[in-house]
Amino acid sequence: MKVAVQASPWSRVDLLEAAGFEVVEEPIATEDEFIDLLRDADGATIGTKPLTNRRVLEACPNLKVVSRMGVGVDSIDLAAAAELGILACNVPGVNTAEVADHAMAMLLALTRHLPDAIRTTRAGAWAEDRALTVHYLESVRRIAGHTVGIIGFGDIGRAFANRVRGFGPARIVAADPHVHPSTAETMGVDLLPLEEVLAVSDYVSIHCSATQETRHLINAETLALMKPTAILVNTARGPIVDGAALADALANGTIESAALDVAEVEPIPSDDRLLTLPNCIMTPHVAGFSPTFLDQCTKRQAENVIRVLTGEAAPHGLANPEVIKTIAVMRASGNAGRWEGIPDFSTALPL
Repeated sequence: MKVAVQASPWSRVDLLEAAGFEVVEEPIATEDEFIDLLRDADGATIGTKPLTNRRVLEACPNLKVVSRMGVGVDSIDLAAAAELGILACNVPGVNTAEVADHAMAMLLALTRHLPDAIRTTRAGAWAEDRALTVHYLESVRRIAGHTVGIIGFGDIGRAFANRVRGFGPARIVAADPHVHPSTAETMGVDLLPLEEVLAVSDYVSIHCSATQETRHLINAETLALMKPTAILVNTARGPIVDGAALADALANGTIESAALDVAEVEPIPSDDRLLTLPNCIMTPHVAGFSPTFLDQCTKRQAENVIRVLTGEAAPHGLANPEVIKTIAVMRASGNAGRWEGIPDFSTALPL
């Protein structure tokens, strides 16, 4: 069997070859190049771009599993993959610590005005302009005694809650329609409707997935619900926030400031208004990265393909579990198609 690898400095071709697969690895930039790479592959390890859309998936009649780097799967057409009998895999939890740490760091950077303090100190303000120091002393804020809101209370949202709790907030609240209130209560977190979380929070950190339902979840209307002193942090996905609406809110004082690791379009255009605003800081979608993440993520990414194609175990993460039914129907029909002769990995799935 053949496995296609979207070329990366961290790809684990060695693991795939050791498992007995023929491996082809190529750098790709366009959708057509992506199709050429995957066309006759049985499995693939992929990145975020080009998109693994319906056209790509339909062009690959042998493809059984795609394993995406990282936690998100928003670059894969999950419905098309399930319909075609292709597993869409990821590696859940592999960078939970990194993203939660980064969100905490960005919140501290804004509450403590670290970018301004560093910039003005380098410019000589410490010695030459005490007024700047006084301004800094008057503008920094505590997390202690304030309300912290979390949008999305999955693994990363909970890890962020654990971190921010150490700074003594008066209250931690969260919005997540997929989480039972008792789950949040065990962590001392109040689960509330989104609108209420935004209205009561002094600091809001976004940790939900990018879906059709969460696209522009933060928009002009929801930003207007927030306190004028509120700080917004987004280390999740760019399309969750309407960038133009956020720029307006920051420019007109609807909210105080924002820290972003993601943007609607990435890389963010150099003329994007968010980059011009003094009350907005941004990092280049690096929240989830560390040497530990890269090592564990790429290993598990390759293991997903190996486990599925050999039938030896369940993948680390399966984003379209409905595909199991599709494959079962294909096998039962006597025309297993792309799954002909492949061991049934589904018996390894936890019940």
